[in-house]
Amino acid sequence: MADPVASGRPIEVAILAGGCFWGMEEILRHIPGVLETEVGYTGGWLENPTYHDTHDSKSGHAESVRIVFDPSVLSYETLLEDWFFRMHDPTTLNRQGNDIGTQYRSAIFFTSETQRETAERVKGRVQQSGLWTKPITTEIVPEARWWTAEGYHQDYLQKNPGGYTCHWMR
Repeated sequence: MADPVASGRPIEVAILAGGCFWGMEEILRHIPGVLETEVGYTGGWLENPTYHDTHDSKSGHAESVRIVFDPSVLSYETLLEDWFFRMHDPTTLNRQGNDIGTQYRSAIFFTSETQRETAERVKGRVQQSGLWTKPITTEIVPEARWWTAEGYHQDYLQKNPGGYTCHWMR
C-alpha cells in the first residue's frame, strides 16, 4: 500500500480495543476509508510487551488495533458508531467470547480532545439506542504508548483464514 502521508491524503489515526485483535483487524481492513491497520498492545505499564506478556492480565495492555483512515471517506464518528460498537460486545467487562482478561477489554484510546468528545457522544447514543441491553463498559482514555505486536499477529486471519475470531457485525 502506498504511504498515505507521502501521498498527501488526509489521514487520521484511531486506536481501538475490543477483544482479540485478530478479528477486529479483519473487519476493520475492509471498511471503505481505512488505509492501514496494525495490531499491537497499549494502555499498560510493561515496556516492550510481547503476546505472552499480555496473557492473564500481566502487563495491563489491551490487545488493540491502530487504524489509519481517510476522514474524507470515513468519519471517526462513523467508525465508532457503525463499526466499533457493532463488531464486539461492549457490555462484557474484560471479556469477548471465550477470551477473558483485561487484555480483552473494550477501550477507545483517543488521540485528540475532538476524538474524546466524539467517543463520549457516540458511546452515549449507542447506550440509548437499545442495541445493547446491559451497560456499555467501554473505556474512553487518552492514547498511551503503542507497541506493535509480533509479525505473526499482523494480518493473522489473512494468513490463517480458518483462525479463531469472536468478532462479527451485530
